[in-house]
Amino acid sequence: MTQTNCVLCGVSTNQDFCEPCILDLPQLPINHCPVCLWPVPTSEICGACLNKPPAFTRTIAALRYSFPVDALIHALKYRNHLSLASILANLLIKKLKTTNTLPDIIIPMPLHPIRLRERGFNQAMEISRYISKSMEIIVLPDSCSRIKHTLPQTGLPWKDRQKNIRSAFNCKINLSGKHVALVDDVMTTGATLNELAKVLRKHGAIEISNWVIARTLPEKSQIDSHPL
Repeated sequence: MTQTNCVLCGVSTNQDFCEPCILDLPQLPINHCPVCLWPVPTSEICGACLNKPPAFTRTIAALRYSFPVDALIHALKYRNHLSLASILANLLIKKLKTTNTLPDIIIPMPLHPIRLRERGFNQAMEISRYISKSMEIIVLPDSCSRIKHTLPQTGLPWKDRQKNIRSAFNCKINLSGKHVALVDDVMTTGATLNELAKVLRKHGAIEISNWVIARTLPEKSQIDSHPL
């Protein structure tokens, strides 16, 4: 095996992370809602998803969004460390290999043209590229577009996030009878993924899986305040 260095601590290893760093990565709670990944005691669908079902069917995330995963995602998105796209994708691919329900197609979360020009690449597309190759599932990068240049969702209250992202997406293909995987780097409240999922439903998608690198979750003391 080729020797390389651990992405996090730099020690010599034959994979992206050394064993101690892998074991230290922030994991999702064992018991969580299968739809949105919110912590629940019994791994059943949470009250919020039962009360107001989102347009997506399920969510699969590699890890919890906290250090050092947040730093890796930040380095990919804002510091142009494109080599991290494959490393982050591999963390998710490991999870996806254990799922029984695979989609027909992958659609990466689109960026508005203005933001795409600013950043120079779409991190969701870069991640999707590796997942598509590994899982042998076709990726359709141009099937959906972001037609509304929105404020960054980070920092906005939940209700404002819903309003901010409303009518932001367009889809131009027929998805009748298809199971679609939506790929993104981070799921925070799920508002953006849900808005795109609504559009895909209108175009015939019968099942929608969110595939994300990391899911933002609260500290244990905040679990009662579910935003969905």
